[in-house]
Amino acid sequence: MDLESQPLSCEGSTDSQGQADHPPSPWDWAPPQGHVLCRAVSLLQLQGPDSLRFLHGQTSQAIAAAKPGQWLSTCCISPTARMRALAEVLVTETGAWLLITAGDGATVRQALDRVLFPADAVQLGKLQPAWLLSPLPTPALACGGWRPLDGDVGFWLGDQLVLPGEQEPPSSAAAPQIAGLEAGAQRLLGQPRLDGAGQERWRLQRAEPGWPQEVNDATNPFELGLAGRVSLNKGCYVGQEALAKLATYDGVRQQLRRWVCEVDPDGEDAAARLASGRRLESADGERAGVITSSLQLEGSSTWIGLALVRRSLLGQVILRTVGAAAGQPDGNLTLHLSQGEGFLDPPVGPGGIS
Repeated sequence: MDLESQPLSCEGSTDSQGQADHPPSPWDWAPPQGHVLCRAVSLLQLQGPDSLRFLHGQTSQAIAAAKPGQWLSTCCISPTARMRALAEVLVTETGAWLLITAGDGATVRQALDRVLFPADAVQLGKLQPAWLLSPLPTPALACGGWRPLDGDVGFWLGDQLVLPGEQEPPSSAAAPQIAGLEAGAQRLLGQPRLDGAGQERWRLQRAEPGWPQEVNDATNPFELGLAGRVSLNKGCYVGQEALAKLATYDGVRQQLRRWVCEVDPDGEDAAARLASGRRLESADGERAGVITSSLQLEGSSTWIGLALVRRSLLGQVILRTVGAAAGQPDGNLTLHLSQGEGFLDPPVGPGGIS
């Protein structure tokens, strides 16, 4: 259900007919035409005939039967199904590349290395820093096809570019790193890049979980709307039992939601009152959840963000912040909720998703 379609109210104000007033939605924003999203990621190469079987058992996606050139989205999770990272699997002739887009790559590699037995025909490479460049507007990363750049200096994931390296790739066409690349890669690198505030706004608008705000050891894939990255029917894997129980017994207790809040510019410090970790409650004072991300829109008194909201209150359109010290509500700070377009509802029942 899209909560944004329901009528909202704003800080108790009403119009002449008694209808609740509310601020305009910020969710119709689009990045400037022709810009590129450039973000730091990590690359880990796995080589050997057991690579896909190994990743099949250590991540949430069904990978064992994938073919070279396929690209699959997955989650790296703990045995209790807690989030470690979001990753893309790029299947090769001799193994796979693991592209870690949200999470601590070093922790992911350490976890994989810890469960790698001598009998496993898998060799873990060194973790490499890399950059993912996406033309805007672009859909979220999804399963599809990939290919190496000419010269094996990077990858194409659909129309998105992955380039290894510690430093952000230059945007000048005269730079030596660009001059030797394919024409398509040169064009993409030469386009203007979205700044940090714009990147964060785009992430929040799309309700994409980030690390460490949402992707951490306190959340699972179903809470974050990542059911499309999970297989419940592929057999045993790390975290499978915990995820299967959540689906079988309808046990997902919170879900990720977007929020928007209009703040009195003359009021108290909104940055502290809307910070990550601030508790939320319903109008009746019931514990509702917690803010995970927040951002003030430039030149305005509007804040947007993400929050984990308790299942029993997902039908609420408005929540309010709770004072940090004595637990008293900040009555004039109300958050208007909506579900992100890419959020997939948790599966219900055994074998709810493939």
